[in-house]
Amino acid sequence: MHGEYKIPGGKLVVVDVEAEGGVLRHVRVAGDFFLEPDEALDAVNRALEGAPADTDAAGLAARIDAALPEGTVMYGLTSEGVGIAVRRALAHATDWTDYDWQLVHEGPQPPALHMALDEVLTAEVAAGRRPPTLRVWEWGAPAVIIGSFQSLRNEVDAEGAARHGIEVVRRISGGGAMFVEPGNTITYSLSVPEALVQGLSFQDSYAYLDDWVLGALGEMGVRAWYQPLNDITTDQGKIAGAAQKRVVGPGGGPGAVLHHVTMSYDIDAGKMLEVLRIGREKMSDKGVKSAGKRVDPLRRQTGLAREAVIERMIESFGGRYGLARGKVTDEELARARELARSKFGSDHWTARVP
Repeated sequence: MHGEYKIPGGKLVVVDVEAEGGVLRHVRVAGDFFLEPDEALDAVNRALEGAPADTDAAGLAARIDAALPEGTVMYGLTSEGVGIAVRRALAHATDWTDYDWQLVHEGPQPPALHMALDEVLTAEVAAGRRPPTLRVWEWGAPAVIIGSFQSLRNEVDAEGAARHGIEVVRRISGGGAMFVEPGNTITYSLSVPEALVQGLSFQDSYAYLDDWVLGALGEMGVRAWYQPLNDITTDQGKIAGAAQKRVVGPGGGPGAVLHHVTMSYDIDAGKMLEVLRIGREKMSDKGVKSAGKRVDPLRRQTGLAREAVIERMIESFGGRYGLARGKVTDEELARARELARSKFGSDHWTARVP
């Protein structure tokens, strides 16, 4: 069995392993990481040899740490990363390059339709009728998008939203509220087979699916990193938030994962504060005095036009994994429009948590 894991901000770890009699056998760890001294690699392999096959990543990491020679130095490598690679091997996880990725980047769409497209396209990936897809959104109107489990009245100032002509929609994933305006926001979705994140914890899957965009930002001169559980940040402040939803496949079989990210290209902090109700607890735990200071937009950090940032992100993804331009099919669009009307545009859904 073969498993790979690209450590966020680090290097690739590759593990070949067998499970015989309920324990790990013939373990071989490799990768483009740096490790000193040389014999530390043999120590890693020996630590994993004979471990119970159901040991979780943290348990495997503990075995490795206990076996490493004194003074071992790891660069681009962590013991937990090796443990995750082992779990992915045992789970028969796939890799990014195992797929033919499709890009969907079409014209502006209403907020409710974007919510529906996420649901429809991810269900199509789960059913095997659509390849793994990177969808870059274009917003047809300003909006507040609240998480699946958030209280509408607690998160949104209804009078402020109405005054600024801002639509409120609820997405299918959890997480917090997002304030978006067409020229100030960059949003994308990944709809991927569940096999791509097999062997990863929920938290690790966020870091794994965000890693490519950290590389893309780095190519634009922005040193960004993943901040658990679902933020992308820099030393200048947060620039993006992510959310996920798992979709079960037909007949309860292997499904798909929706991972979407909203990035602040620019921001009207005054308007945002009039529309969102941002609790004192949320503000105090970030150690700042105003919501505007929590976010540092990409416009300032990159000096690039929004369209240029998007194009560079697309080019970076394609350079890593390959990316063919595609589109939403007529059937998918018809289903999404119906969902936008009957579900995402309805008060019943939007206010399901009042």
